Amino acid sequence: MNEKTRRGAPEGNQNARKHGFYSRVLDDDEQLDFEQAITVYGIDDEIALLRTKIKSVLRHDPENIELIMKALTTLAGLVRTKYNIGKEDKAGLKEAVSNVLKDVALPLGITLGKLFDK
Repeated sequence: MNEKTRRGAPEGNQNARKHGFYSRVLDDDEQLDFEQAITVYGIDDEIALLRTKIKSVLRHDPENIELIMKALTTLAGLVRTKYNIGKEDKAGLKEAVSNVLKDVALPLGITLGKLFDK
């Protein structure tokens, strides 16, 4: 197919970012964040952010067990995805997440019984 008969926007066209599917639901700041986010490869930043937020919740709202457990479940899912961990490795992952939680929660004076009773 030669250039004259080629369909669609030219290479490098940015119309999708400005006029695409999500453009109607994003404000200007979110649009900028979105444009930066689509250039990021992998989930390392999300894992790091989630770990930071979990630590913050443990420090500032340690009684919010439901949020902590949801965040830990999400963290485990992200780590499992990143490393392509299969079902047989889930027990090891659960133990690793539990150990990290112990390392964070115990120094903050949070009892782990509350976290794992649910």
